[in-house]
Amino acid sequence: MGAYAKTLNGEDKGVVIEFVNPKYKDETRTEFKKPTRLECMMQDIPKLFQKEMGSEANIGFTTFDRWFTFSPAKNSLDAGVEDVKKGGKAPGTMSSAESDKYIQNQRKLKYAGVNLDVTEEKDLVPVAGIPVTPGPRIILCPGFAITQQEVMQKIEGGKITKRSSLVLEGEDLKVKNLDLDGALVIRTGHDCDVTVDGLVVRNKGFDVEEIPEGTDVPEEVAIRGYTMRKDEVMEIIINEPGKYHIGKDGEVKKLD
Repeated sequence: MGAYAKTLNGEDKGVVIEFVNPKYKDETRTEFKKPTRLECMMQDIPKLFQKEMGSEANIGFTTFDRWFTFSPAKNSLDAGVEDVKKGGKAPGTMSSAESDKYIQNQRKLKYAGVNLDVTEEKDLVPVAGIPVTPGPRIILCPGFAITQQEVMQKIEGGKITKRSSLVLEGEDLKVKNLDLDGALVIRTGHDCDVTVDGLVVRNKGFDVEEIPEGTDVPEEVAIRGYTMRKDEVMEIIINEPGKYHIGKDGEVKKLD
C-alpha cells in the first residue's frame, strides 16, 4: 500500500491523462456513431508508479480467462451485428453479455457437480445476428450466491438439460439433486431456510423468439433483438420466515 500512497500523494496525485476517442457515422465527421466519452488507459497507471517510485517500482499483473472477468453491454445491436460480420468474437451487445453470464453460471454449476452442457464457442447459435448460448439459461441472483464457495455450499448434484431455464434467489436456499427439463424459478425471502431435494421438473419452459423487423417493442427488449417466450414454468415463491423442505413433486412443506 505504500507504493499506492506515495503515488496518490505525488506530483500527479494519481491522475492519469484522459482523452476522447470519437466514432463518427461517416467521413463528414459531423455526427457521432455513438455517444463519446472521456477515457484513460489502464497502462498509464504503471507509468505513474515508475515516475514516483523509480527503480523501486515492482509492477505486475494477473490475467484471467475472459468468461471469468469481462463481457460489456456497450454496443447497439446493429453495431454488434456488424462486428460479427467482420469476424469479431466479442460484439459487446446486451444479448452477448447476457449469454456470457448464462455461460459463466453454467460453469459454476458444472464445477459444483451438476450434470449439464457448458456452451463452447462452436455451440453458439445466431439470434438476431448475435451468437448466443442455446442454454441452459441460468441466473444465480446475488442473494443466492456470489462466490464459487457459496455455490458449492448451496448446490449438490442434479442435472439440467440444454433447453432449460433456471432462476435461483435466496440467501438460505439450498438445492440438491435437481432434475430440470424446462423452466424453474425459486425465490425465497429473508429468514427462509429452504432445502430443495430431488425436485423433478418437466414443462414446456421458455424459448427465445427473434423480434420481427419493424415491431414496436420497449427499448429494453429491442436492444436484445429477441424476447423470451414463457410457455410454462414452475415457480416457487416463499416469503414467510421458517424452515421448509421441497421434494420430488414440488410440494412446499413447512417444518416449523
